[in-house]
Amino acid sequence: MNIRTKLAGAMAVALGIAVLAGGCGNNSGIELSADKTNVVASFYPLYDFASKIGGERIHAVSAVPAGVEPHDWEPKTRDISQILKADLFVYQGAGLEGWVDDLLKSRKDKNSLITVEASAGLELIKAEDHEEEEGHEEEGHEDEEGHDHGDFDPHAWLSPMNAKKMAEAVKNGLAEADPANKTEYEANFAKLSASFDELDRKYRDTLSKLTKKDIVVSHKAFAYLCRDYGLNQVAIMGLTPDSEPTAQDMKKINDFIKEHQVKYIFFEELVSDKLAKTLANDLKIETLVLNPLEGLTDAQLKAGEDYFSIMEKNLQNLVKALQ
Repeated sequence: MNIRTKLAGAMAVALGIAVLAGGCGNNSGIELSADKTNVVASFYPLYDFASKIGGERIHAVSAVPAGVEPHDWEPKTRDISQILKADLFVYQGAGLEGWVDDLLKSRKDKNSLITVEASAGLELIKAEDHEEEEGHEEEGHEDEEGHDHGDFDPHAWLSPMNAKKMAEAVKNGLAEADPANKTEYEANFAKLSASFDELDRKYRDTLSKLTKKDIVVSHKAFAYLCRDYGLNQVAIMGLTPDSEPTAQDMKKINDFIKEHQVKYIFFEELVSDKLAKTLANDLKIETLVLNPLEGLTDAQLKAGEDYFSIMEKNLQNLVKALQ
């Protein structure tokens, strides 16, 4: 059996698991508090930032449940109702949440819900810029189910400096929703801001010392991280982790790995690793996790993991792959 046949089988398995995971995502339950400022974040990073800034003053919840990949998750009717009852709704924008426009249009009272688009004002990377660089065929940026993921790469939070600006937008939204505690939110954000600065310094100092710069990833989520720290990503799948690579894509990746003597292929935990591991096995190289932080598993949350601990682990694995 040649590598293309094996990879075709792997793609079918990976896509099947992704569909099942997406189906499980509708088993969410957004619960609000009767006595705290209710903040609904569309997905994990924004939930984490809100929780750290709001502290005990707020009740924060992630719309996308733990363990669910957010690109194609869509809310049920009850989810929408709960979001619209919240005090603050924070979402990424830039095409990540295809359901947000309809939700915001459904508001009867336009002033009843404060909304924050966290990516607003960031220097976003156009999707076609690195689609063309890597040769992926994703015309119109829609997946097989017709979800439009916009003109920009939404994964801006994987740049710590972008994440810092996003957290500031969350802080401003909290101050508007609950002005009585604005001073506390400002103080909590100042601490969080310092953590982003330290994380950025650690990435710059560590990665600048490495001579290798090329990473092969299963999901093309790391353009902002690569832009900030001088890396180059080559991806098996596109901006959504279930977008199917073409045979031409696979040949280019295969040739790239051999030419640049890549020793690891990065995969993520919320979608199937079958395709990455099939390619790695055929090329007799290894795999490592590079977490795009689109969501954490229940086990990771219970273990106390957060944005910063996962980004630290990402850095460790990048060093291992690029040494």
